[in-house]
Amino acid sequence: MKNKKPITPFGWAIKQRLTELQMDQKSFCELHGIPPSRLSNLIHGTRKAARHRHLVARLLDIHPNEVK
Repeated sequence: MKNKKPITPFGWAIKQRLTELQMDQKSFCELHGIPPSRLSNLIHGTRKAARHRHLVARLLDIHPNEVK
């Protein structure tokens, strides 16, 4: 069994904002054409995915530099 990496602070911000919008990760990805694996990478910090990081932050109105 693979060990999952813990969720990053930015990942928690993504999850919180999606909850506020009453949207799950899959439908968010489908709506905006983001690969689900990239969103998962952002949530768990397994990959930089800078382009998608900026896109997700803009779409969810999250400021990545302000997330602790």
